[in-house]
Amino acid sequence: MSSGDGQQSQALTKPSFSEVQASALVESVFGLKVSKIQPLPSYDDQNFHVCIARTKVTTDGPNECVLKISNTESSKTPDLIEVQTHIIMFLRAAGFPTASVCRTKGDNVSSLVSVDSGSEVKSYLVRLLTYLPGRPIAEIPIGPQLLYEIGRLAAKLDKTLEKFHHPKLSSLHRENFIWNLKSVPLLEKYLYALGQNRNREIVEQVIQLFKDEVMTSLSHFRE
Repeated sequence: MSSGDGQQSQALTKPSFSEVQASALVESVFGLKVSKIQPLPSYDDQNFHVCIARTKVTTDGPNECVLKISNTESSKTPDLIEVQTHIIMFLRAAGFPTASVCRTKGDNVSSLVSVDSGSEVKSYLVRLLTYLPGRPIAEIPIGPQLLYEIGRLAAKLDKTLEKFHHPKLSSLHRENFIWNLKSVPLLEKYLYALGQNRNREIVEQVIQLFKDEVMTSLSHFRE
Protein backbone atom coordinates (compact mmCIF):
# COMPACT_ATOMS: atom_id res chain seq x y z
CA MET A 1 0.00 0.00 0.00
CA SER A 2 1.45 3.35 -0.99
CA SER A 3 0.89 6.48 1.05
CA GLY A 4 -1.47 7.72 -1.63
CA ASP A 5 -3.48 4.49 -1.48
CA GLY A 6 -3.69 4.71 2.29
CA GLN A 7 -4.93 8.28 2.25
CA GLN A 8 -7.43 7.51 -0.49
CA SER A 9 -8.73 4.42 1.32
CA GLN A 10 -9.20 6.34 4.54
CA ALA A 11 -10.90 9.22 2.72
CA LEU A 12 -13.35 6.80 1.09
CA THR A 13 -14.37 5.09 4.34
CA LYS A 14 -14.11 7.71 7.12
CA PRO A 15 -17.39 9.52 7.90
CA SER A 16 -17.52 13.28 7.38
CA PHE A 17 -20.66 14.37 9.22
CA SER A 18 -20.99 18.04 10.11
CA GLU A 19 -21.90 19.08 13.65
CA VAL A 20 -25.43 19.89 12.48
CA GLN A 21 -25.81 16.46 10.88
CA ALA A 22 -24.38 14.74 13.97
CA SER A 23 -26.83 16.61 16.21
CA ALA A 24 -29.70 15.50 13.97
CA LEU A 25 -28.52 11.88 14.28
CA VAL A 26 -28.57 12.06 18.09
CA GLU A 27 -32.13 13.34 18.01
CA SER A 28 -33.50 11.05 15.30
CA VAL A 29 -31.79 7.83 16.43
CA PHE A 30 -31.62 8.26 20.21
CA GLY A 31 -34.42 10.75 20.85
CA LEU A 32 -32.16 13.20 22.68
CA LYS A 33 -31.92 16.96 22.15
CA VAL A 34 -28.40 18.38 21.75
CA SER A 35 -27.42 21.62 23.48
CA LYS A 36 -23.76 21.57 22.40
CA ILE A 37 -21.60 19.37 20.18
CA GLN A 38 -17.94 19.35 19.16
CA PRO A 39 -15.68 16.92 17.26
CA LEU A 40 -13.32 14.58 19.11
CA PRO A 41 -10.07 13.12 17.71
CA SER A 42 -10.54 9.91 15.74
CA TYR A 43 -8.63 7.63 13.41
CA ASP A 44 -10.90 6.16 10.76
CA ASP A 45 -14.25 6.63 12.51
CA GLN A 46 -15.85 9.91 13.60
CA ASN A 47 -16.50 10.93 17.21
CA PHE A 48 -18.37 13.84 18.77
CA HIS A 49 -18.61 15.10 22.35
CA VAL A 50 -22.31 15.75 22.86
CA CYS A 51 -24.00 17.75 25.63
CA ILE A 52 -27.63 16.72 26.10
CA ALA A 53 -30.33 19.34 26.67
CA ARG A 54 -32.76 18.59 29.47
CA THR A 55 -36.44 18.59 28.46
CA LYS A 56 -39.70 17.59 30.13
CA VAL A 57 -39.38 14.22 28.39
CA THR A 58 -35.68 13.62 29.14
CA THR A 59 -35.36 14.66 32.77
CA ASP A 60 -33.00 11.80 33.57
CA GLY A 61 -30.19 10.11 31.67
CA PRO A 62 -26.66 11.28 30.82
CA ASN A 63 -25.74 14.95 30.47
CA GLU A 64 -22.72 14.26 28.25
CA CYS A 65 -22.19 11.56 25.64
CA VAL A 66 -19.88 10.46 22.85
CA LEU A 67 -21.47 9.88 19.45
CA LYS A 68 -19.49 7.25 17.55
CA ILE A 69 -20.01 6.96 13.79
CA SER A 70 -18.20 3.92 12.36
CA ASN A 71 -16.54 4.09 8.95
CA THR A 72 -18.22 2.44 5.98
CA GLU A 73 -15.97 -0.64 6.06
CA SER A 74 -16.51 -1.35 9.79
CA SER A 75 -20.22 -0.70 9.30
CA LYS A 76 -20.32 -3.73 7.00
CA THR A 77 -19.48 -5.95 10.00
CA PRO A 78 -22.25 -5.17 12.52
CA ASP A 79 -21.51 -8.38 14.46
CA LEU A 80 -18.07 -7.04 15.36
CA ILE A 81 -19.48 -3.70 16.56
CA GLU A 82 -22.18 -5.53 18.52
CA VAL A 83 -19.62 -7.70 20.33
CA GLN A 84 -17.46 -4.67 21.14
CA THR A 85 -20.50 -2.87 22.55
CA HIS A 86 -21.54 -5.85 24.66
CA ILE A 87 -17.99 -6.08 26.02
CA ILE A 88 -18.29 -2.47 27.20
CA MET A 89 -21.58 -3.35 28.90
CA PHE A 90 -20.08 -6.49 30.44
CA LEU A 91 -17.10 -4.60 31.87
CA ARG A 92 -19.37 -1.86 33.20
CA ALA A 93 -21.44 -4.47 35.03
CA ALA A 94 -18.22 -5.96 36.44
CA GLY A 95 -17.30 -2.62 38.02
CA PHE A 96 -14.84 -1.24 35.48
CA PRO A 97 -14.84 2.54 34.84
CA THR A 98 -16.18 2.19 31.30
CA ALA A 99 -18.85 4.15 29.49
CA SER A 100 -22.51 3.20 29.58
CA VAL A 101 -24.25 2.34 26.32
CA CYS A 102 -27.20 4.56 25.40
CA ARG A 103 -29.90 2.63 23.59
CA THR A 104 -31.67 3.81 20.46
CA LYS A 105 -35.35 4.70 20.32
CA GLY A 106 -35.88 1.12 19.14
CA ASP A 107 -34.01 -0.20 22.22
CA ASN A 108 -30.95 -1.35 20.25
CA VAL A 109 -27.28 -0.75 21.08
CA SER A 110 -26.56 0.68 17.63
CA SER A 111 -28.30 1.80 14.45
CA LEU A 112 -27.35 1.54 10.78
CA VAL A 113 -27.92 4.91 9.13
CA SER A 114 -27.94 5.35 5.34
CA VAL A 115 -26.90 8.66 3.81
CA ASP A 116 -27.48 9.62 0.18
CA SER A 117 -24.55 11.77 -0.97
CA GLY A 118 -26.05 12.27 -4.41
CA SER A 119 -23.67 9.96 -6.24
CA GLU A 120 -24.11 6.98 -3.89
CA VAL A 121 -25.71 5.80 -0.67
CA LYS A 122 -23.34 5.07 2.24
CA SER A 123 -24.24 3.28 5.46
CA TYR A 124 -22.78 4.02 8.90
CA LEU A 125 -23.24 2.25 12.21
CA VAL A 126 -24.01 4.78 14.93
CA ARG A 127 -23.61 4.37 18.70
CA LEU A 128 -23.95 6.67 21.69
CA LEU A 129 -21.92 6.15 24.87
CA THR A 130 -21.75 8.18 28.06
CA TYR A 131 -18.80 10.59 28.18
CA LEU A 132 -15.94 9.74 30.55
CA PRO A 133 -14.15 12.89 31.77
CA GLY A 134 -10.42 12.71 32.42
CA ARG A 135 -6.97 13.24 30.97
CA PRO A 136 -5.15 10.97 28.52
CA ILE A 137 -2.17 9.09 29.98
CA ALA A 138 0.06 10.90 27.47
CA GLU A 139 -0.64 14.20 29.28
CA ILE A 140 0.26 12.91 32.76
CA PRO A 141 3.80 12.56 34.20
CA ILE A 142 4.61 8.84 34.23
CA GLY A 143 5.93 7.29 37.44
CA PRO A 144 6.28 3.75 38.86
CA GLN A 145 2.99 3.92 40.77
CA LEU A 146 0.98 4.97 37.70
CA LEU A 147 2.60 2.25 35.61
CA TYR A 148 1.77 -0.27 38.34
CA GLU A 149 -1.88 0.84 38.38
CA ILE A 150 -2.11 0.60 34.59
CA GLY A 151 -0.63 -2.90 34.63
CA ARG A 152 -2.89 -3.97 37.49
CA LEU A 153 -5.97 -2.71 35.66
CA ALA A 154 -4.89 -4.43 32.43
CA ALA A 155 -4.42 -7.73 34.26
CA LYS A 156 -7.81 -7.43 35.97
CA LEU A 157 -9.38 -6.60 32.60
CA ASP A 158 -7.78 -9.67 31.02
CA LYS A 159 -8.96 -12.00 33.78
CA THR A 160 -12.49 -10.56 33.70
CA LEU A 161 -12.80 -10.94 29.92
CA GLU A 162 -12.08 -14.66 30.26
CA LYS A 163 -15.64 -14.91 31.59
CA PHE A 164 -17.20 -13.00 28.67
CA HIS A 165 -19.34 -15.05 26.29
CA HIS A 166 -21.23 -13.99 23.20
CA PRO A 167 -22.55 -16.04 20.24
CA LYS A 168 -20.70 -13.76 17.80
CA LEU A 169 -17.40 -13.64 19.70
CA SER A 170 -15.55 -15.21 16.75
CA SER A 171 -16.01 -11.93 14.84
CA LEU A 172 -13.16 -10.50 16.94
CA HIS A 173 -10.69 -12.90 15.35
CA ARG A 174 -9.65 -11.08 12.19
CA GLU A 175 -6.84 -12.19 9.93
CA ASN A 176 -4.29 -9.56 8.91
CA PHE A 177 -5.74 -7.02 11.36
CA ILE A 178 -2.97 -4.47 11.76
CA TRP A 179 -3.75 -3.70 15.43
CA ASN A 180 -3.33 -7.38 16.37
CA LEU A 181 0.09 -7.94 17.96
CA LYS A 182 0.52 -11.04 15.78
CA SER A 183 0.45 -8.77 12.73
CA VAL A 184 3.71 -6.92 13.45
CA PRO A 185 5.21 -7.94 10.04
CA LEU A 186 2.39 -6.06 8.29
CA LEU A 187 3.99 -2.84 9.53
CA GLU A 188 6.77 -3.25 6.97
CA LYS A 189 4.58 -1.78 4.24
CA TYR A 190 4.21 1.41 6.29
CA LEU A 191 7.94 1.99 6.89
CA TYR A 192 7.83 4.66 4.20
CA ALA A 193 6.00 6.88 6.70
CA LEU A 194 9.20 7.14 8.75
CA GLY A 195 11.22 8.44 5.79
CA GLN A 196 14.86 8.59 6.87
CA ASN A 197 13.92 9.03 10.53
CA ARG A 198 16.64 7.69 12.84
CA ASN A 199 14.09 5.36 14.43
CA ARG A 200 13.48 3.53 11.17
CA GLU A 201 16.45 1.19 11.65
CA ILE A 202 15.22 0.30 15.14
CA VAL A 203 11.73 -0.44 13.85
CA GLU A 204 13.14 -2.61 11.06
CA GLN A 205 15.24 -4.55 13.59
CA VAL A 206 12.25 -5.14 15.87
CA ILE A 207 10.10 -6.38 12.99
CA GLN A 208 12.85 -8.75 11.87
CA LEU A 209 13.36 -10.05 15.42
CA PHE A 210 9.62 -10.67 15.67
CA LYS A 211 9.66 -12.65 12.41
CA ASP A 212 12.69 -14.68 13.46
CA GLU A 213 11.91 -15.36 17.12
CA VAL A 214 8.18 -14.92 17.66
CA MET A 215 6.46 -15.97 14.43
CA THR A 216 8.25 -19.32 14.53
CA SER A 217 6.84 -20.05 18.01
CA LEU A 218 3.37 -18.51 17.80
CA SER A 219 1.60 -21.84 18.09
CA HIS A 220 3.07 -22.32 21.58
CA PHE A 221 1.77 -19.02 22.97
CA ARG A 222 -1.51 -18.42 24.78
CA GLU A 223 -3.78 -15.92 23.07
